[in-house]
Amino acid sequence: MKIAIVCYPTFGGSGVVATELGLELAQRGHEVHFITYRQPVRLALLNPNIFYHEVNVPEYPLFHYQPYELALSSKLVDMVKLYGIEILHVHYAIPHAFAGYMAKQMLKEQGIDLPMVTTLHGTDITLVGNHPFYKTAVSFSINNSDFVTSVSEDLKKSTYELFDTKKDIAVIPNFIEDKSDVIEHKCRRNLFANENERVVTHISNFRKVKRIQDIIKIFFGIQKQIPAKLMMIGDGPEKADAERLAQELGIFDKIIFFGNSHEVDSILKYSDLFLLPSETESFGLAALEAMACSVPVISSNAGGLPEVNVQGITGYLSDIGDVEDMVTNAIKILQNNETLKEFKSNALKHSKEFSVDKIVPMYEEIYFKALNK
Repeated sequence: MKIAIVCYPTFGGSGVVATELGLELAQRGHEVHFITYRQPVRLALLNPNIFYHEVNVPEYPLFHYQPYELALSSKLVDMVKLYGIEILHVHYAIPHAFAGYMAKQMLKEQGIDLPMVTTLHGTDITLVGNHPFYKTAVSFSINNSDFVTSVSEDLKKSTYELFDTKKDIAVIPNFIEDKSDVIEHKCRRNLFANENERVVTHISNFRKVKRIQDIIKIFFGIQKQIPAKLMMIGDGPEKADAERLAQELGIFDKIIFFGNSHEVDSILKYSDLFLLPSETESFGLAALEAMACSVPVISSNAGGLPEVNVQGITGYLSDIGDVEDMVTNAIKILQNNETLKEFKSNALKHSKEFSVDKIVPMYEEIYFKALNK
């Protein structure tokens, strides 16, 4: 099949999933075309089945906001005609599904029927998409997609509750690649933590919904009872406040703020615990990536996280904002070597339920249905 993938080319979960999906589809012999305004951060162009097409938006003084949807829909039409693309898969409803619909209509006038699959990832439904300014357009885009998928049962439920749609939504969870070939660098671990210290890690885009200050508070509670270091990977609007809080609590020297990094797997490989106390998570891809590196998870019970993190097995879930409970649960895991070893083993084992080999064929099945509709 010839498949076009539209996504946000950022460090966020939806962009990562879309990129990894395209790479795996290319490995399976499909021709995959990424169409977006910048090359996705995890996209490698060494596979002959992978193509990247940049969407350029001309800047005119007349426009306060540049018309990206118009440029994207026009680019989609051009690429479909040039490469004979058979399937359009858009990730994130805003603005991709709407631009995809416009492209479909333009192509239809030229005798081309392009099936569109829309994957909902979370913020496009529960936060931005639910805003009154966007809600009507999002409902329209969902209802006019040929097939719709969501990354969790919780997100599917939220979509039905928040939007006027009866469209059938297939749940296809996020997936993870096998991390067993990632080398654990013991010597590198020693650069950041002493042998007697536990390594606690968090990865995100440091937005308010991630409750970054809660992470600092949880770590503050942990290090009072267990020697530990905190690895903070990512960047965003909440980073400065997190650094300020760490200084106020007197633990700034026990925290490393890496910023955005392409060495996430290497850092996870020498981590002992992952923190994800989010206000909302449609799925919790960062938690799954940690588990695939044998790292147990302390998380909130928001959204789809209970579908990923199994209470008392791969980690623990707490109510949103319950820092005290998260500290207690973290110490349960970290204070004993045998307990930590068991949780690490459980995390790795459970992550295999979300392997590439199990999940990607579910998308292929949707594509075949769309082509034969």
